[in-house]
Amino acid sequence: MKKHLNIRIHGLVQGVFFRASAKEQAEKLNITGFARNESDGSVYIEAEGEEQNLDRFIKWCNTGPSMAQVEKVDTSEGLLKQFEGFEIQ
Repeated sequence: MKKHLNIRIHGLVQGVFFRASAKEQAEKLNITGFARNESDGSVYIEAEGEEQNLDRFIKWCNTGPSMAQVEKVDTSEGLLKQFEGFEIQ
């Protein structure tokens, strides 16, 4: 069953290709949504996909790309928005 997750990644996650890498991972896992940088230095992602794929995506978010230093990942469920693809904002 498809789910929607709101994800916020804290740490050294801007300027390290986190959003581009997240898009690549999302596309591999058939996940739609978007990723954007926030003014507080975090990355915010809304992601939709099958639960097992979202679990894999969250696991990836806890590490991120090689230059990232992830300190914390917060997730919450939301309402499905039926995104068409995965975009970087």
